[in-house]
Amino acid sequence: MPHHHPHPDDKGRPVLLQHPDTPTPLAAWADPRQAATVIPGGAMPDTLNGIAFAPWRDVPASEAGWNEVAGQFAHDEPPFRVPEGKQPAAGVVIEEPDGRIWLVSPSNAFGGYRTTFPKGRIDGGVNLQACAIREAFEEAGLQVRITGWLADSNRSRSYTRYYRAERVGGNPAAMGWESQAVHLVPRAALERFLTHPNDLPLLQAIRSLPLR
Repeated sequence: MPHHHPHPDDKGRPVLLQHPDTPTPLAAWADPRQAATVIPGGAMPDTLNGIAFAPWRDVPASEAGWNEVAGQFAHDEPPFRVPEGKQPAAGVVIEEPDGRIWLVSPSNAFGGYRTTFPKGRIDGGVNLQACAIREAFEEAGLQVRITGWLADSNRSRSYTRYYRAERVGGNPAAMGWESQAVHLVPRAALERFLTHPNDLPLLQAIRSLPLR
């Protein structure tokens, strides 16, 4: 039987998922030693690490709104110099207090990524941090707060600034059509999920981070 994402794409077309992911039992969310997976519209616990899973109600609806979105962090960042021929983009590595990190599975392994971090190209006048916060919501259903800069990554078609962040709200089961699953993964298991070569520099950057 065909399995469609509950949300249509940006043009209103249904998204057929060729190989849907399988959700984990709810108990996996409470165990920091386990990886947990949710699919679109799937079941989630009420809270995790003292933060509720609840819809983000006042999501910005314009570029100006995103540029003013809460969760941006005033700190010194390295200059962001995009190589010629690459598109500027921003992404986010979202850390839970229990040490696990949020990942997304692009629908139908788009771009060759089975699993990766939320990220997207800069649209119009949206700034880097606002773009990262927006991508966390659109691809993972999460509302996040930036906590610092992590790394810049030269991807296949983009040059991407990645920030560290923490979850402050949202619900991963409400992921947008670009993702067919959202995962919460222990650091020790990241290599099993992040199989695309473009993510290897980020794995190295994460390994250098102190545990929270």
